[in-house]
Amino acid sequence: MTFEHDAPIFVAGHQGLVGSAIVRRLASDGFGNVLTATRTDLDLRDANAVVTWFREARPKLVYLVAGLGGGIMANAATPADFLFDNLQVHTSVLRGVLAVDSVRKLLYVSPSTVYPRQAVQPITEDQLLTGPLEPSMRPYALAKIAGLEMCETVRRQYGRNFVSAVSTNVYGPGDSFDVDTGNVIPALMRRLHDAKTEGRDHIDVWGTGSSMRDFMHVDDLARAAVFLMERYDSHGHINIGTGSDLSIRTVAEMIRDVVHPEATLRFDHTRPDGVPRMLLDASRITRMGWAPEHSLEDGLRSTYEWFRSIYGQGSGSVDRAGW
Repeated sequence: MTFEHDAPIFVAGHQGLVGSAIVRRLASDGFGNVLTATRTDLDLRDANAVVTWFREARPKLVYLVAGLGGGIMANAATPADFLFDNLQVHTSVLRGVLAVDSVRKLLYVSPSTVYPRQAVQPITEDQLLTGPLEPSMRPYALAKIAGLEMCETVRRQYGRNFVSAVSTNVYGPGDSFDVDTGNVIPALMRRLHDAKTEGRDHIDVWGTGSSMRDFMHVDDLARAAVFLMERYDSHGHINIGTGSDLSIRTVAEMIRDVVHPEATLRFDHTRPDGVPRMLLDASRITRMGWAPEHSLEDGLRSTYEWFRSIYGQGSGSVDRAGW
């Protein structure tokens, strides 16, 4: 499916990590009519306001990447917020799309926490709902699973071209570097940066460091999202990932070497590790012709350079809600 470069495109969640990367990608690809709305202008949890906005803006394409996000600490502190806010956002945006006939296609992107804690590795798309979820992320995962199911039921009942994808862990410019609510890479980067600035020679890291994760630069996810919008029209979600993983210990050591090489990492075994391993089988999208471009080492260095440029201006964190 090809789209005119002046087609109105709505990125729901443009202020978040993934949404801001998609906006950058669309601009670099020559799409000049990208629609966005700040939370002051449009609260995506307000179904009536969202329907009104869609009727006025009438976008042709929609990227649904809005939602409340965060790491294990944030999920433990506010599990109801993660469940309620994400459910409300998904429902409101999808209702808004159904209220107009202008939208030709919608792409919804979910994180990999939707898969079972003990999924067979690497995780294929058909393992969704085949086992218990990771307890520390369960409310968040349930909301994201609901988003996937909403897209499927709309396709089946209304015949609308709603497609969905599940992404591996992402990091990069626009992330939240809050030490308490951020995901593992930005939170560790911020802790190590603060330790270096304050003259401390160590930081504490949650868990044993043994959990395995696949980390992908957010610009690679944005490329995948635009790629799928143009080329994927099937029912059922499709995985996006790099196809390889590393232990949290190894990733933490890589971040330390970039930010504060003299620091010692102290792993707190009393804290949860989360899912033991989370590696997506991304063979379907790679067979279609997409592949990531950023190595983890280069991505960490460029992300830290971005963080320093922003943090030096007095801001080291973005709104983790991302809308």
